[in-house]
Formats: sequence, structure tokens, C-alpha cells
Amino acid sequence: MEARFWTKSYPKGINSDVDNNQYNSLTHFFDETFATFAKNEFSTNMGVTYSYSQMDDMARNISAWLQSLDLPPRSKVALMMPNVNQYLPILIGVLRAGHVLTSVNPLYTARELKFQLADSDAKVIFILEPFCETLEKVVDDSSVEHVVISKIGDMLGSTKGKIVNFAAKYVKKAVPSYTLKSTSHHTVQNLKTVAAKGKKLPYSRPVQDLDDVVFLQYTGGTTGVAKGILITHRNIISAAMQFDAWFAPMYDELAEDTVINAIVALPLYHIFAFIVTILGMRRGYHFTLVTNPRDIDGFVKTLAERSFHIFPGVNTLFQALLNHPDFKSVDFSQLKISMAGGMAATPATAAKWREVTGCTMLEGWGMSETLGCGTASPLTSTEFSGNIGLPLPGVDISIRDDDGKPLGINEEGELCIKGSNVISGYHNLDNSKFFTEDGFLKTGDVAAIDEQGFVKLFDRKKDMLIISGFNVYPNEVEGVLSMHPKVNECAVVGLEDVEKGQSIKAFVVKSDDSLTEKELMQHCKENLTGYKRPRVIEFIGELPKSTVGKILRNELREKKPVNA
Repeated sequence: MEARFWTKSYPKGINSDVDNNQYNSLTHFFDETFATFAKNEFSTNMGVTYSYSQMDDMARNISAWLQSLDLPPRSKVALMMPNVNQYLPILIGVLRAGHVLTSVNPLYTARELKFQLADSDAKVIFILEPFCETLEKVVDDSSVEHVVISKIGDMLGSTKGKIVNFAAKYVKKAVPSYTLKSTSHHTVQNLKTVAAKGKKLPYSRPVQDLDDVVFLQYTGGTTGVAKGILITHRNIISAAMQFDAWFAPMYDELAEDTVINAIVALPLYHIFAFIVTILGMRRGYHFTLVTNPRDIDGFVKTLAERSFHIFPGVNTLFQALLNHPDFKSVDFSQLKISMAGGMAATPATAAKWREVTGCTMLEGWGMSETLGCGTASPLTSTEFSGNIGLPLPGVDISIRDDDGKPLGINEEGELCIKGSNVISGYHNLDNSKFFTEDGFLKTGDVAAIDEQGFVKLFDRKKDMLIISGFNVYPNEVEGVLSMHPKVNECAVVGLEDVEKGQSIKAFVVKSDDSLTEKELMQHCKENLTGYKRPRVIEFIGELPKSTVGKILRNELREKKPVNA
């Protein structure tokens, strides 16, 4: 098979690789970006906007304060917040101080937080006030020496900030009671105090190398213990530039002075949203930060306030918006890229999204270990194809069998990936089992690649079902179920079956209460061969999901039957 043969299918003007040597570190990247776009608007959250210059100053103050703590170089600093204005300057401040950031899901339980703080050996944690109750339970058993608490309204201006903080604590009851105080084990300070101190302190640019670890990102851990991913400056810069190269057709189409507005509703602690901000900074994007995307009423109002060009999301988020009565009235005239990540968009959702917004869903694939970068359909595509597109510039894809042998065109096997965006290993783990002998990361996804280089993703290896000797991919069955007009959402899992090895159970959320099991079974009979049809259908009110919208099949597997 010819190396990178898929580049022949690239839109005109996109190279097969990217230049990864434009910056010698992320600090260099940030310094250059903030100087270039100093006057541009950087982000807006809850109606309050900051410029690149203002965020640069805030990040610099955070860096100076961190350096005053006299921590060893590349100490781990945790950040436990949703999408608020203070998130990115804190993140940038940590990196420019010469330390390593570990992002924490703010909805983690005390057990999950305790594991990440211990495994990462974090010395500092920046945390939003509503989650202090969780930290309080574990901080004394951690290596944390400094706690920095931020209130929700800290970067919303004096008057509005006070109103938001009051409402969060006393009206919405969103701030559980906590008593975190400085002890002999750790100091506790608030973000405003830290920033004020940092403003008066000197800052020294650290010596950093592209191959230094700068992020310790943890996987969701939904199937077991979370793994720490060792991410370098090179990984992050490469992934951002690979996406940036892929977006060339959009840049060619827009006027040269256009300030691109990207909707950041996916949580910034997730790698997909984070990479969108990095690639955006290189072009001076404006970021609309959505703190609570589950508040669909508020989300739709936010979308109506400013035209937007890029909208990354997950299938469940797109579905929720499409089901809102006011979503159709939003101005989509500037929307150029709608990216489905985290989980595959269903054909039904993609079709309705195109109908309502006029924008084709950009299909793609990536994972935390690849910085969200792997494959994507060309921006010139006008139809939803159901595949995950072409390998991006600088990415190598290989489909392997169980023995690690490369497979041919249209042969199904494990998707393996190599590139400067791909991590070199995991924290505190034996990495040999995660990579092939020639350096490809084993993704655990089942895929095939066709003659033009387009990749078709079938499912996770662990989710694949074997029924009467046949391989069945839950995504295919879910796609058929979703075609029914009375189905809102669905998920498929395998049940142990003495005769067949496994049988299929479908969990379905109705969009129309009149839907019956018999009606849906008939729909499956018309669209699926016998062994692929669900044997059991359970209607439920809501599917369990992670904070980034992935359906948690493991919880459904453990769910007791309704009549048990």
C-alpha cells in the first residue's frame, strides 16, 4: 500500500504534512499569538468579553505567582473548572510558568479526584468554588500544597460578578457548603488575590523543549481506572496545525479581516475543545464559552447573540439543540464548520442539522491520545457519508489484524495511528502493550480504509458483539433504530446468551409516546438482518452520559431489567 496514498483525495491546496518547527515551545506560541492579536476580542462568557491583551496580562500574573512558590520545574498543577473566562488564562499561566497542567473533570466524585491528584502528584490546584466540597474531602490525603479558589463571577466584572456569585450561592444553591482553610498541609487563597500578587512579582520565561511533557491529561476512566496521558508541546502544536491546515478551504472563503467566532460548549478539560482553542489562537479566533450547555434555553439565546463560524459538539448536544423550538430562528449564515466529535453523529442527526443550519456535519475521528486529531472529512464535502474522513496532514493510519499485521484495502481491523500529534506513552504504566513494534498507537477501534483513503469506523473493539459467530457493531444497530421518527436517542449493548453467545438489547428514549415495542421491532425487521436485530427493547427516560456527552454503555450493561 502506497504511503499516505489518501493525500491524493485532499482538496486542492492542502499539503500532506505540516511544519512543526515554527515554534520552539507552547510558551513561544502563546507569546507570539498574544502579541499579534493583542487588540482582538479573545473570549466571551455570560455576556462579558476579554481581549487577547487582557488575557495575556492575567496569564502573566498567574505565571509570576506560580514561579514565586519555588516549586520544582515541571511540577503538576491541577485545574478543576467548567468553561468560564478564567479557565484559559489559568491554563496558559501554568504552561508559561514552566509547569505541567492536569485538567480535572469538575463533576468528579471525591474518589475520582483523589486518584488523579495522587497519580499526578499535583502540588497546586485551581478550582471553581462549587466543587470545593469535593476537594475538601481529599485534599489532606493529597500532595496538594496550594489551593486557589475562584468564584463563578470572578471575571464577569465587579457588579455583574457580585450578582452572579450571589445568585449561584443563594438562589440556584449551586455552591455546596465547604470550610477549606489554610493548614500546615496546604495554603488556601482566592484567585483575585493570587492575580494581584502576581502582578507585582517578576516573571522569567522558562527553558522548554518541544518534547517536554506539558500536559498530563486523564482519560474518562468510564471502563476502569483512568490513564494519565503524557502530552508534549510538540503534540499540542502539531495537532493544532494539522487541524488548521485542514481548515484552509474555510479561510479561503472568508474575507481576510474576518474574526472567526468558535462556539466552545464542549468542556475545556476535554482535549477536543482545548485543541479548538489552540488552533483558534493561531488565527486570532474569538471564543464563545458556554458554561452549562445542558441549559438548552440559555444556550440557544447565547447562539443568537453573535454570528458564529465553527461549532464543535457531540451528537447528543446537536440533537438537544435541534429539538429546541427556538433553534431554527438562530442565524446560521456564517456557520462554516460543524464538527461531530467524542462520538459518531448519527445519519438522522446529521441530516436534520444540514436541513436546519445549511451546514454539512464534518465527520471525523480522534482521541485524547491523538490530541483529538486523526481523520476528518474534507470541508468541501456536501453530504454526510457515514465514514470518518481522510487521515489529516502529518498523520499515518494503518489497519492491523490481531497479530499486528497490516491489512489491505477495505479489510476490517484495528485502527492504528502514528504522527507528531500522537502521545509517546502513558503516565506510570508499561507502554509496550499500547503500541505496535513500529510505533503505531493501538486505538482499540475497528475500522477499514478504502481505495481513496476514506476511513470507515465500525466500533470500539470492546463494544463489538459476537452473535452466532457473526460480528455485530452496536453503532450500526443504533443507526437503524435512530432512523425511526419516534426515536429520540438509543444505545445498544450485548446480553449473555447461552445459544448465541450474545444477544442484543436496545435502550430507547422516545420522541413520541405512542411508540411501541412491536412497532420498533417491525422497523428493525425491515432494516436489519436477523442476527443484528435487538431481542429486547427497553424504553427509558434518559440515557446515561459522560460530561462530554458520550453514552455510557457500561452503565447500561449493568442496569437491571425493568421487571426484575
